Amino acid sequence: MLRLAEKYGHRPAEELPLLFQRIVQNAIRDYYRRQKVRSLWTTLLSSLSPGRNEDEDHDPLETYEPPGGEGAPAAPSAQLEQTQVLEIIEQELAKLPPRQREAFLMRYWEELDVAETARVMGCSEGSVKTHCSRATHALALALKARGVTL
Repeated sequence: MLRLAEKYGHRPAEELPLLFQRIVQNAIRDYYRRQKVRSLWTTLLSSLSPGRNEDEDHDPLETYEPPGGEGAPAAPSAQLEQTQVLEIIEQELAKLPPRQREAFLMRYWEELDVAETARVMGCSEGSVKTHCSRATHALALALKARGVTL
């Protein structure tokens, strides 16, 4: 209702129901798009950190442990695998175009919302969403092509 009043208060009363419906539809779509992207990356990153509490503030890339030996000292081969996976992720992040990398890191590593990210990057919120979407798709494809399954 606030968006309708703020942006379309000057419009004739007969146009308002259709505008309100469109605003609600777009808000719902935006919400589900954000949830889809967040759940994708939450799922991917949570698989990197075995057995951690959600309350704990930690970097999943720092605590990545290959499946199998939770709690036991990591074998040299497991440590090597962890190091290699982290290097691959860093390499693929470095290959992203600068704007995509910037948007991706701010949104998913720094956990800024779309508006904050847009303000910092000096672009529109739609641009941030586009950059993040392209970055996630490019990273997923690149990691899959290199045989990394999270």
